[in-house]
Amino acid sequence: MAFSLFRPFNTGEPQRDSRGRLTGIDRYQDVLGRCWKRLFLSGLVTLAGFVPFALGVGYAILSSSILVLLPAAMIGGAVAGPFVACLYDGILRALRDAPGSWRGNFRRAFRQNWRGALLPGALTGLFVGTAAFAGMMLFAWSSVWPTAGTICVYLFSWLLFFAISTLYWPQLVLFEQSNLVRLRNLLLFTLKYFWRVLGASALQLVFWLLMALFAPWTLLLLPFVAVWFIQYAVLFLLYNKLEEAFQLEEQIAEQFPDQPVRRD
Repeated sequence: MAFSLFRPFNTGEPQRDSRGRLTGIDRYQDVLGRCWKRLFLSGLVTLAGFVPFALGVGYAILSSSILVLLPAAMIGGAVAGPFVACLYDGILRALRDAPGSWRGNFRRAFRQNWRGALLPGALTGLFVGTAAFAGMMLFAWSSVWPTAGTICVYLFSWLLFFAISTLYWPQLVLFEQSNLVRLRNLLLFTLKYFWRVLGASALQLVFWLLMALFAPWTLLLLPFVAVWFIQYAVLFLLYNKLEEAFQLEEQIAEQFPDQPVRRD
């Protein structure tokens, strides 16, 4: 298995938690080794779901038209929203060792979440589209390099976006809640696990900054790792805290007794 090449040898007996699961790097590689094909397929489908968004926002940027940008970003984001929900659903299924085929799970997730994902997808598209447009104005079209304060505000907006989206989408695909409850939960979770959430958000920020700075060459990575891998890494870092705060597996077991938990 390719991922075992990165396993640190001579680290002693793998550690397991009270549920019998591997912990640390062993758990990370165990899940990734078993589920990378499913995550890769979810990433490809999600990337395809962003094609309308990319075309619309790309045209708005090339034409320098904010009037085109706003509807294109929102409509494209709404189209992509259900696919983003399915991506998060697939990653969380992998992390809780849920059974089932990729095709069946993806269809089930799409059917359950597509309506609820339209609005957050549209808002996500609106932010990403306007942030991309603003980035072009600040760093490509302007003859004067932006001030350090402007750059900090711009990067902080992305950091805040990553924090919100990383904690919002898992709640959308796992629980039947109002948006107000989800926002309250993510605020309380952030306050309780501030440094963990900050680190996860910063990791995404650095990843996508590198993707942007080294474009167009990094675009070659998009179909392979960019869409799903960073989300897997981030949710892996947060999963135990999410489980502790929301009792994810206990609630899933109550609602879906046909999804036994794997303990090896």
